Parts: sequence; C-alpha cells; structure tokens
Amino acid sequence: MGIAASVQLLAQTPQPFPRPGETQAPRKPTPPTSPPSTQPPPSPPATQSPTAPPRAGQPPQETTAPPASEVGFPIYPAAQFIASYDAGRGQRYFLFGTAADFAQIVAFYRTSLKQRGELIYEAPPIHMFDVGRFREETMAFPPSVTVKDYTWGGSAGYLNPKRGKQPTRFKTIIQIVPAVPR
Repeated sequence: MGIAASVQLLAQTPQPFPRPGETQAPRKPTPPTSPPSTQPPPSPPATQSPTAPPRAGQPPQETTAPPASEVGFPIYPAAQFIASYDAGRGQRYFLFGTAADFAQIVAFYRTSLKQRGELIYEAPPIHMFDVGRFREETMAFPPSVTVKDYTWGGSAGYLNPKRGKQPTRFKTIIQIVPAVPR
C-alpha cells in the first residue's frame, strides 16, 4: 500500500455527536492486503474546485470563527472555534472547544437557551439542547447545541488541532447545528 493510501486511511473526519436512540454501527473488518501489483498505483482523487459545494463528511472548510448571527445561538464567551463541517442538505455544524468544565458549559446554555436540555449519556457526559424543529426532508441533523465532556475517565481532553495554540487540550467541546435557512 502506498504512503498516500496509508495517510488517507489514518485520516478520519470527526462525526457529529450521537443522538438519543442511536446505536453505533459495527466496524467493518479491513480487507486483506493483496500481493504487490505490476500495474502503476491509481492516481489520487481529483480535488474539488473552490466553487464546488463541499460534500458531507469532507474536511472543515473554514478556519475563522463564524459570526454568532450565522451560528444562530449564543457561543460560550471563552470558547475557541475549532472547525466547521458540511452536514449535508445545506447544513453546517460548528465545533468549539473550551477549557471550562462540562457542568459550567451546560449551565451557560441552560441559562442562554432558557431550557434544561437533556443528558443524553452519563459516561462520557453528553448534554443536548434541541433548539428547533427537525425537518427530515430539508435537514441532515436537528438544530441543536450539544456539549461533551472530554475529560471523562481521566482523559486529558480533546487535542487542540491548532498546533502551538493554548490550551493544548480542551476539557469540553460544543457542537452547534443551526437550522437550515428557509
């Protein structure tokens, strides 16, 4: 297997946090490797043109924080923008990291959104605030704010993808899925 193919297998796109009632799909076994071929290796896939719309699951497209008006919900004041991903069907989701504790972030969103939300998982703690109606025909994900504790079980936290930036790890990750504009 070539180096480029190895790198592609190791690179994974983060997926949105799980939703209630969702179970994890079993992992597919990796196919056995075949003996070396005498044919030349396949060409790398063509890259998208800058004007082509991104496809779901593609790497983040933005490196600067979106304005709160685009996100549609309050952003925790000390949160740092990590990335924005295409969720499909015209939706994007935004990831923010913070050094604040999970309970502090949940309390902030309870106050800001004026709702209790729901603790989806106790271990690791994931709290979700549904903030809009899910329309299956036009949305990939329900509009929501999801908070996940990345220090659960003694973990050091979510690694900051921006090398050399502080903090090196985030205690809590906030995922915001705005509603699709009509």
